[in-house]
Amino acid sequence: MQVTETLAEGLKREIKVVIPKQDMEAQMNLRLADAKDKVRINGFRPGKVPVGHLKKMYGKSIMAELVNEIVRDRPGQILSERGEKSATQPSVVMTEDESEADKILNAEADFEFTLSYEVIPPIDLKSNDSLTVTREVVEVSEDEVTEQILKIAESSRTYEAKTGKAADGDRVTMNYLGKVDGEAFDGGTAEDAELVIGSGRFIPGFEEQLVGVEAGDEKQITVNFPTEYPAANLAGKEATFDITVKEVASAAATEINDELASTLGIESVDRLKEIVRGQIESQYGNVTRQKVKRQILDQLDEMYKFDTPQSLVDAEFDNIWRQINTDLQQSGKTFEDEETTEEEARGEYRKLAERRVRLGLVLSEIGEKAGVEVTEEEMQRALYAQLQQFPGQQKEILDFFRNTPGASASLRAPIFEEKVIDKLLSEINVTDKTVTKEELMAEDEEGAESTEKPAKKSSKKAAKADAETAEAGAEGSEAAAPKKKAASKKKAAEESAE
Repeated sequence: MQVTETLAEGLKREIKVVIPKQDMEAQMNLRLADAKDKVRINGFRPGKVPVGHLKKMYGKSIMAELVNEIVRDRPGQILSERGEKSATQPSVVMTEDESEADKILNAEADFEFTLSYEVIPPIDLKSNDSLTVTREVVEVSEDEVTEQILKIAESSRTYEAKTGKAADGDRVTMNYLGKVDGEAFDGGTAEDAELVIGSGRFIPGFEEQLVGVEAGDEKQITVNFPTEYPAANLAGKEATFDITVKEVASAAATEINDELASTLGIESVDRLKEIVRGQIESQYGNVTRQKVKRQILDQLDEMYKFDTPQSLVDAEFDNIWRQINTDLQQSGKTFEDEETTEEEARGEYRKLAERRVRLGLVLSEIGEKAGVEVTEEEMQRALYAQLQQFPGQQKEILDFFRNTPGASASLRAPIFEEKVIDKLLSEINVTDKTVTKEELMAEDEEGAESTEKPAKKSSKKAAKADAETAEAGAEGSEAAAPKKKAASKKKAAEESAE
């Protein structure tokens, strides 16, 4: 086998591989000889089939198998011998000429193919002694625990029918019929609908007009759908709702006691408080973790400057750009609404993709040198978490991860990345700083704009979402998926306690 480097430009490599026809024929003959004692052909005794006859019958198919095996196995062997790592799966180009291909299968021509790929650049790891982070810590107060429990209790609050006019906080049971331009619209009709005044569940202006109604009242309410309403046929339009009030009920007093805990399926009020406190601490811990992680990544970004494989950057940019356009479509906004242009946004997101890939490669090298590994148990937990997010689609999810090359990397990459961050945190200087929850939750404008989404308004969103993730470079961005946004403040404690 002759291996010749035909291109070495930056990180790009092109290798020409030539396997002489006599070598291919020798391999084919070995397989024919092995098949001689196994095949059964009418007119010949077992083991007595002439090799020439076997070659005539099976030569091309055996040669085709050899070609497929070479294309599958040799690229990895060649890269290993050269001491290189390919950023993505090497591209293999063979002859497209039908007559030339037929000659190869007949062992009448050398088998030639070309490998094209980008190498992972060598990374000289630096000392982590200069890395320092400030870890913001919030002490959860008893009042905050109580406030969250009261929010949870609202979901199980009881109401008692009353006479008199509805006030803020009362529950109104009603029938309603919504119309736009005098015509009823889909989703605008309901019977025995329950609405707590002040809950903010209905269109702005709707609930306020229920204040003062009594059981038996009939009333017409006029509201305007928001311009950004998801249903395009209703967005920005004026609508009327014909209301028939069936009942007005006031909320019973809520007390934080064992009885409340029992209604939530928890054995005691002390245990309820313990669960809620833990959930709040976990939520603040997630925010703290993201801020600490961003500090580490920002410093690593300053420490390491090198060319990144464009194939990885292209794939990562495509992931980001696809998500951005999806977000814009769902929100009904344009780049102009975000105070930028598509061209400017492309440039900034390109920089973000390069940062992600470069940091991913750095974290990958740090993790590899430190012996960081992702266990099978951790992979199973990650897969189970995916299945929980898509109830009823478990089979499709499992089939995807089983049958899609590189899909498992999208599970492994974030686990690997977090374990590397943990490793760094155990080695660098970390200073704890007690802050208020408002200080913890406040957006770090400078950090957001320096590391995340491009222009003006959109820079805030990236810091809250997934822009600081570096896993694309660590595992290959063609398989990595954007992370979800961190849990909102409103959700602290509610789901687990309920």
